[in-house]
Amino acid sequence: MVLGLIYISNTHYAEKTVRQINTVQSDVEDLRADFTTLKSDLMFASKQSEVARKVKSMGLEESLTPPTKIIVDKDEY
Repeated sequence: MVLGLIYISNTHYAEKTVRQINTVQSDVEDLRADFTTLKSDLMFASKQSEVARKVKSMGLEESLTPPTKIIVDKDEY
């Protein structure tokens, strides 16, 4: 009789654990989808053309001249 009760309780525990695993897997899939969506949005928003468009309303303009490298000799420090 005791072994029967242990067997039944073990079965219930295993089924509960399987349900929890399925719930967590579903949550992970949702979070992964959210992550990829947010990553895509961030990559789009950080493109040079998008940044230039967004800061144009602040009065900033994109520089058309390339940056120049400043070379300083060691004895000029």
